[in-house]
Order: sequence, then C-alpha cells, then structure tokens
Amino acid sequence: MEGSPDLRKQLEEREAEVRDLRDQLDQAQGEIDRLRRENEQLRKELKAAGRGKVRSQSKRKTKRKRSGRKTGQGRFTFRGAPPAAAASGPPQPVPVTITQCPCCGGELRWERTDEVTVTDMPERPQPEVKCYAVEVRRCEACGQRVRGQHPDVAPDQYGATAHRVGPRVKATAHAVHYGMGVPVRKVPMILREFTGVEVTQSALTQDALKKTAGVIGNAYQELRAGVATAPVVYTDDTGWPIHGQAAHLMAFDTDQATVFQIRNQHRNEEVRELIPADYAGVMVTDRGRSYDAEELSNVDQQKCLDHLKNNINEVLDTKTGPARNFGLKLKGILKDARQLWRDQRAGKAKNFQARAEQFEQDLTDHLRHRSLKDEDNQRLLDGIGLQHDQGRVLRFLHNPLVEPTNNRGERTLRPPVIARKLSHGSKNARGAEAFSAFSSVIQTAVKTGASSTFDALHNLFGSKKQPPSTEAQPPPP
Repeated sequence: MEGSPDLRKQLEEREAEVRDLRDQLDQAQGEIDRLRRENEQLRKELKAAGRGKVRSQSKRKTKRKRSGRKTGQGRFTFRGAPPAAAASGPPQPVPVTITQCPCCGGELRWERTDEVTVTDMPERPQPEVKCYAVEVRRCEACGQRVRGQHPDVAPDQYGATAHRVGPRVKATAHAVHYGMGVPVRKVPMILREFTGVEVTQSALTQDALKKTAGVIGNAYQELRAGVATAPVVYTDDTGWPIHGQAAHLMAFDTDQATVFQIRNQHRNEEVRELIPADYAGVMVTDRGRSYDAEELSNVDQQKCLDHLKNNINEVLDTKTGPARNFGLKLKGILKDARQLWRDQRAGKAKNFQARAEQFEQDLTDHLRHRSLKDEDNQRLLDGIGLQHDQGRVLRFLHNPLVEPTNNRGERTLRPPVIARKLSHGSKNARGAEAFSAFSSVIQTAVKTGASSTFDALHNLFGSKKQPPSTEAQPPPP
C-alpha cells in the first residue's frame, strides 16, 4: 500500500506525543504530591505553634444566656441620688394631668410621689478672667523698677507674657494628658470646646517642663526616696522611645506610691537608683538579668511564678515521654504552693505553716544539684535551682506581704503602654522626665484615694511659695 509508510509515521508521532503527555502527567502528579506533603507539614507546624486551628461553624444556641449582671458576680449597684446640696433648686412638681384611668376609665387616687433627678452638664461655662492692675515704680536714685506683688500674679508676668491661664486650667490640661493619656496636641481643643479657654500646645508643654523642675519635680523626688523604705516593691519595665531611640520605662509599685523612671538602659545601676544594694524590703521581679547582678545579691527577692511557669512550659512543649517528668513535677510544686497562698489569703488554708515547709522540702529535693540527661531540663534545674538556693522562689509563703507574681508591676505599666501607642514615646529627655514625674504623682494620687487627679495637681500647684514681695529689675539702657 502506498499510504502505509505515511500512516506508520503518523502513528509513531502520535505515540510519541502520548508518551510525552504521560511524562508530563507523571511530573505534575509528583509535584502535586510534593505540595500536599509540604502542606501537611506546615499544618503540623502551625498546630504545634498553637495556630491554624480549624474553626467549626458556630450553631445558634437554643437557650441563650440572660444579659446583664449574673448572680454572685460582684456587688449589685445602681445610680444613687445626688446630694441634696447639688440640686439647682426645689423639686419641680410633675402632676398627673388626667382624671380617669386610660385603661378602664376608673377614678384615679393619689398613691405616692417619686423623686427623680436628671444630672447634666451646665451650659458652656464662660472663662473666669481676673484682672490685676500691677503698679510699677522706679527708683529715682538708681533707676531700678519695682513691681507690685500678688499671689496670683507671677513676678515675670508682663509684656508679651502679661496674659496667662490660671492653675485650674493647667491642672485640667495635665490631668487630661498625663492622667488620661490624651495626646497633648488634642488638649487645647478639648479645653476650648468645654471651657472656652484658649491655650496653645506649646504653652502646656512649657508649663509641664517648668512644673517638672518645680513643685511636681519636688513631689516626684519625695516619691522616689520613699521607694527605698517600702517593705515590698514590685518592679517591671517596657520600651519607651526617646526621639525614636530605644529606651526603657521602669515602674516601681509599692503600697504607698507608684514611681516611673525612663532611662536609656536597664541595668542594675538604673535599678539601684531607687532600690539600693542594702534595701531591707523584698523586691518582686521577673527574670531580667539586671536584678540578678552581684550588686543586688543581698536584696531579698521574689521571682514571678508566672515567668517561671513560662520557662517550664517552653521546655515541656518540646519534650515527650520521660523527658517531661522533670518539668511537670516542678510545675506542679509551684502550682500547689501558689494555691496554698491563695487559700491562706481566703482564710481556708489548714496547717499552712507545715504545708509551706513541706513545699520547701519538696522543691529543694527536686532542684538538688545533679546531672540530667536532657540539656533543656538541666538548664531549668540550674536556673531555677539557683534562684531557689537564694530563697527567691517560695518567699511568698513566708512573708505575708509578698505576692507570688509580678502582676502588680505589669498592671502599673498598662496606662503608659496605652499612652505610648498614641504618643510613640517622648521627643527628648526633658519630655521623658516630665512624663515620669507627672505620671508618678498622678498614679500615686489615685492609689492613695485622691478625689480626683485634678484636685491632686491643683493642690500641688497651689502649694508653690511666692517670691519676695518686691522684684528688682535692671534700669533701662
């Protein structure tokens, strides 16, 4: 047949194409299998890291919980009546204006009179402007000028700075900025909107720096000095940029005061600015290296049990089988000791002293010096064992003033951390010092039960002593 060679050639070409397609299909299938294996591996890694959990579609509950306060969840309170002295006048009568029942048409008789109140803001207040006619005299002999003095008038209040705002405006502005975390750039708008007082951001900043070098700074230094005499201090730190450069905001919380300080570094030198090497109380800390420095070796410390638990969990997450036994037992001892402390505070602990001593013995035996096969468990033994040898793990069982965790120090840092999200730190070292001073004074006022941060600042501003009754100025050229 004449066409058979051509047909044979076409058949061979088709068979070659089929083989190529099969090879490509095999390669694609191999690629699909490889990608599937990688996907499964990634799922396992995400699951080990606590992510990638498959969320089941939630079903609507047939019996929904009642809204509002649940039984036993805190004390039930409601808005009480304001004091009688706050009323703007006698109660306004609100009579019933109909004579028949709207439901059945029956006759209405008097039953009682309810007294209700509506508390609202007053109409926009007008700024209180006090004018002073300051007399100025000149010495005929030497030409010096002498100005009249008044407690409300500053000695240098004349010329371009003759018209200023009073201490109530300044106390309000600083309470809003440093106490409530409102950015200082928004404070002038708030004051203008609710009080009608015009003030610039620069004026508020300059006054804050001036107060930091004056009455607020003096109160801040007193608070700093008081930390060294407190029986227990809880300390923690967080980042606080200064002009974009990394720095540290350190918090020191006691029963009497809260003190902040901002430093470029967080070393034992910065800690010892408030907690000296001969500190007689107990310092509750996390596991930062600065607290374990040789200079602070004589200071009694309590290491935060939550941080120790996190260290143990990091090891347990990577272990299986018998390698988990060391961490699990150590974690159990710390958990039971903490529960004993809670029971003691709740008045439910029996044989507290004997059980506390037993926990000490159990922990001492478990953390005894020895060699472990697992390197991570050995690291736990050496690290936490060293702290236990120094009495820094279960000290809270022997000192009723000491808490087992550093939560108080972390809670103290929450307001500054929120403010940092808006302000991104301080622009310079003077601003950082002002933030530390004002925040310390305000947080201490809240801790000690001040009626308001405004009152606390206003009282401090009013305590400033006035200069001598006359001011001598050089004669004009």
